[in-house]
Amino acid sequence: MLVLKFLFLRALWLAVFSLGAPPVWAADYPAPKEGSWVVRDFRFHTGETLPELRLHYTTVGDPAGEPVVVLHGTTGSGAGLLTPGFAGELFGPGQPLDASRYYVILPDAIGTGKSSKPSDGMRAKFPQYNYNDMVDAQYRLLAEHLGVKHLRLVIGNSMGGMQTWIWGQRYPGFMDALLPMASLPTEMSGRNWILRRLVVDSIRNDPEWLSGDYTRQPKSLQFASVFYGFASNGGSQALYKAAPTREKADQLLNQRLSAPFSGDANDHLYQWDSSRDYNPSPGLEKIQATLLAINSADDERNPPELGLLQSEVQRLKKAR
Repeated sequence: MLVLKFLFLRALWLAVFSLGAPPVWAADYPAPKEGSWVVRDFRFHTGETLPELRLHYTTVGDPAGEPVVVLHGTTGSGAGLLTPGFAGELFGPGQPLDASRYYVILPDAIGTGKSSKPSDGMRAKFPQYNYNDMVDAQYRLLAEHLGVKHLRLVIGNSMGGMQTWIWGQRYPGFMDALLPMASLPTEMSGRNWILRRLVVDSIRNDPEWLSGDYTRQPKSLQFASVFYGFASNGGSQALYKAAPTREKADQLLNQRLSAPFSGDANDHLYQWDSSRDYNPSPGLEKIQATLLAINSADDERNPPELGLLQSEVQRLKKAR
């Protein structure tokens, strides 16, 4: 996962919100609360339906505050963002998303966290969801269950960043601002899609996968996950610093491969494959909210040297 430089985020925050006073950087924020809501007969983009789709979420702050949605990455969860490096830098007193002012909502996307997913029992018979399904479910959670009528902000990282672009298109009048991080508003391509496809195919082609009906996790799952992590995370300089010799590189690789791994193959396959038809570019002009896109120089999946982000945001009236 891309490590964002929050000092950079802090410096840019005033450009979006004009909060005025310089922020304070404390780590304390209100105790998180968890909840779940069941959507009846949810219809996916494929035409498939689930009689009951469970949507789990975590909240921080008072529901009377200005609502903000925070979206997690591909294999993450809403609660997984409650770390010192993320929530501890954003949700405390005087911080950009001060939970005494904002009602912070962190949903688990379809197929992740404690929301409905293949490993609950349907395995490979679970509907083939995509990012549009995820965003539509998030919208229904907010509008129908939490009673949110308008958002101050949608912010997300990686998969959450891509879904932030989709939010701006599918529900253009529902938020004031969008802050997609570590993402591009273009279709899956290059290294980003090739690596995702390799993860998906390595699981599907593993004889131990058994078309999703395995009784123990296929060996390919951890290998593919470690491969993807090394190929797309952290930056070349950081990796070389951690493993400057072949011996140290072998040690690092062996450490990752032997570390305890609790993921589920079907869940991972669905999570990575759900980006297959992602492409918000054709509808970017639908976005009405103020948008601030943040990527980093060491992001191998969304390399800034391609110039894609710079060219796409020029199509928006209120973006940088």
